[in-house]
Amino acid sequence: MIRLLSLTFILIVYSQSLLLAASQHASQYVPLKDLYADKFLVGNILAGGLEGNSLFRQDQEELALLIGEFNCLTAENSMKMQYVQPKEGVFNFKPSDALLHIANKAEMEVVGHALVWHHQVPQWIFKDKQGNTVSREVLIQRMKDHIYKVVTRYKGKIKYWDVVNEAVDLKYEDGKQVAFLRESPWYKIIGEDYIELAYRFAHEADPDALLLYNDYSMTDLVKTQFVADMVKDLKDKGIPIHGVGMQGHWHLEWPTNSDLRKALDILSEVGVKVSISELDVRVLPHPKDTEMGADIRLNVQRLKELDPYTDGIPDKILKKQAKKYASLFKVFLEYSDLIERVSFWGVVDHHSWLRDWPVKGRTVYPALFDRDYSPKPAYFAIRKLVE
Repeated sequence: MIRLLSLTFILIVYSQSLLLAASQHASQYVPLKDLYADKFLVGNILAGGLEGNSLFRQDQEELALLIGEFNCLTAENSMKMQYVQPKEGVFNFKPSDALLHIANKAEMEVVGHALVWHHQVPQWIFKDKQGNTVSREVLIQRMKDHIYKVVTRYKGKIKYWDVVNEAVDLKYEDGKQVAFLRESPWYKIIGEDYIELAYRFAHEADPDALLLYNDYSMTDLVKTQFVADMVKDLKDKGIPIHGVGMQGHWHLEWPTNSDLRKALDILSEVGVKVSISELDVRVLPHPKDTEMGADIRLNVQRLKELDPYTDGIPDKILKKQAKKYASLFKVFLEYSDLIERVSFWGVVDHHSWLRDWPVKGRTVYPALFDRDYSPKPAYFAIRKLVE
């Protein structure tokens, strides 16, 4: 049974708000979502329960922060194909239904994430009963059936869908960075028009939903331009695509504000809205000779020099993180006519996906709230920009 938002739960939200207000010595507490209400949505994620009987991982303290501070909710995992349709024709909607229940109670917009991706997808979809690769026609039908089933279930309830996720990759040729369509099973079996088909199917399933393309390394300007050209081409063909999600898996050392502005300028020419879709700012050393995006195939050995803050993070590093977050948000505010949403990828440090990427088992600090559910300097830094 879905856990209801009881009076006790609401009181937890209220008490958390009071704690935050006290920590700021403020006479009246205003959450982030209200401070930025006339600029853009401020979102975060709900981690669906993928194991056992739990419908979502968050405890009540984290849920209180989630619905108290944010007004947009993204499904971190529960709507990905691997979990929502683990076997052909067998759908598990319990975690995503729970997410919708919370969002409705808290009056939050919802981002469905993600319909077509090359990771976290069940391998049955690409194979027949004999284990052979299916034909183009079979895979198109399976993709259509999946999109129709999921999107139709939430028709009118989910405002945004990440329809295609991370379809563009980067490589170096003759010392130059080159962007290209990733040779995923979707691409190899169907061809590059799998992207076009995915958007057509999603639009047919819910004509009122806003359909997004989502990807990482979107401040690598070669990739930004490739994505912009791809979106423009889709729009020119009459394909319904309404926005680009620029994943913000960033670091103290990148991106520069200059590259961020250039990327936003490139995307502004396409005529769609931009979402900063998966924002977190890493503070730990990044492994040498690895890309700076969010390719989950990476798995680097855990070394002491890559995990320096196991006993706590120095104040000076938290101040650097706060400065970086503030710097990013200054740019977001400059482009608030273009940006319609900034969604963080995690509420508290200890549940971040970065614990296991690109190095497994590290003690990480990317979020706005620490392991005691207390606001970090970064939280106050982005508040001060609009208070």
